[in-house]
Amino acid sequence: MATVAERRVFLWSIGSLVTLSWLTLWIWGRSPYGRYLDHGQLGQIALFWGTRWLFVPVTLYAIGWTLMTAAMMLPTTLPLLEIFRRLTARRPERSQLITLVIAGYLGVWAGFGIVAHFADWALHEIVERSAFLEANAWIIGAGTLLLAGGFQFTRFKYRCLDKCRAPLSLVMEYWRGRRDHRNALLLGIHHGIFCVGCCWALMLLMFGVGVGNIGWMLALGAAMGVEKNMPWGRKLSAPLGLALLAWGSVILAQSVLRSWSS
Repeated sequence: MATVAERRVFLWSIGSLVTLSWLTLWIWGRSPYGRYLDHGQLGQIALFWGTRWLFVPVTLYAIGWTLMTAAMMLPTTLPLLEIFRRLTARRPERSQLITLVIAGYLGVWAGFGIVAHFADWALHEIVERSAFLEANAWIIGAGTLLLAGGFQFTRFKYRCLDKCRAPLSLVMEYWRGRRDHRNALLLGIHHGIFCVGCCWALMLLMFGVGVGNIGWMLALGAAMGVEKNMPWGRKLSAPLGLALLAWGSVILAQSVLRSWSS
């Protein structure tokens, strides 16, 4: 009975964290500060704050990105967390250890979000300085879709995905049972690295629609959750890649035809 009760507390805690992340993003997106969730407005916000205070909007965006990651990606890592919970169930510091695994996992995603954010900001600067790209901004959207679709077929994608789909092997590989706090954090970091490795291209789509777009978050989170955890999830990668390639190709074809007819 104690084990069942502990599992209920664990699931309730994770569920509450995920729900709170969704709710916070929803409220934030509808507040006057919702613009901090939109990477595309960082340049205008920076002009208001001044470059010396650029860390303020960047920090707020990083918080928003981490909330998005917790809402979308934390549910996909539940199998690994459940295995780890069972392994550490008799340790007095088990709650701290699980917290460190989650912190390591979300920390990797936060780092990716910040790097991708500045890369996207640099791309927008290039577009604004190029008359051709500014007149053909569709290239960025189509290119992102084609990149995400093409990545679905790469060996690197499947290698990282297979790691994510084998949480027990991952736990046994990186959890030594010694130096508990350090190894718990490292387990979360390694899991985060493999998760970013298989999902980074799909997450780039969030830069096109904004971090606070609940619909896209639900769709992409569900797709990545199925890929990582369902028995047939590995088979979803190719159809999803084809759909993204088709979508990007349609945008490309429409834009080319429009330019020819004008």
